[in-house]
This record gives sequence, C-alpha cells and structure tokens, in this order.
Amino acid sequence: MESVNIRKFYLYQITVIFSMFFSLLGFSYNVWRMEVTEENSNIRMACFEILLELSSLEQLVYAAHYDGDIIEGNPRKGWVKVGLVADLSVLTTKSVESQSASLKSVWSETWHKMSDSRESVDQLVSSIDSTRFEIKQVLSSLE
Repeated sequence: MESVNIRKFYLYQITVIFSMFFSLLGFSYNVWRMEVTEENSNIRMACFEILLELSSLEQLVYAAHYDGDIIEGNPRKGWVKVGLVADLSVLTTKSVESQSASLKSVWSETWHKMSDSRESVDQLVSSIDSTRFEIKQVLSSLE
C-alpha cells in the first residue's frame, strides 16, 4: 500500500515538473513571438510612412520640372521630405536606411537643377524608385 502511494507521489512530482517546464517553454515562446510581431509592426508602419513621403517627393519633383510650379515644387519642402525619409528609415532595416541615405545624397546633388534639367529629374526619380523597391522587398520579407 505504501509503495503505491510513493509511486503515485513520484508520478505526481514528475507531472508537476513537466507541467512547469512546458508552461515556461510556452510562455517564453509567446513573449518572443510578441516581440517579433511588435518589431514587424513598427517596421511596417515606418515603411508605409516612407512610401507616402516618397510619392509626395516624386510629385514635388514633377511639379517643379514639368509644371514649373515654384509653390508645389518648392525644394525646401523636398528637403523636409527627404529628411523625414532618412529619419524613418532608421526604424526599418539597414538596406532601406542605406537606400534612403543614397536618396538624400542624390537629392543634395540635384535639387537645385530639378526644375531645368531632365537628367536631374531622372536621377531623383530613379533614386526614389530604388528606395521604393527596397521597401517593398522588406515588407514582403516580414513574418
């Protein structure tokens, strides 16, 4: 009789140990999954904001070059947009950050010629498109 109780107690202890182990394992996975989900959410939000700023910048470049509109195509607005893209890119991935830095570099070299030079417009639009492509790559790779 006593050996049956000891065996039941031993089985109970093993059950408790495994239950604790599996609950700790499940909790750890859940915490990790929530962190990954939050990080992906932050990256997505930053990427969407960057895409909006890129389209706005592209519209600004077209307004300056094709329409000759000094209000809608104001380079100061462009500087703000390019700066915001660079700032938001820090919240994404290194590849987007690098591409945004490249866009900022192209902008700084060509902004003063965008209203007169088709080549400058093409460089800017190409850099905007490259940044947009990189963002789409990042968005499609998120879990």
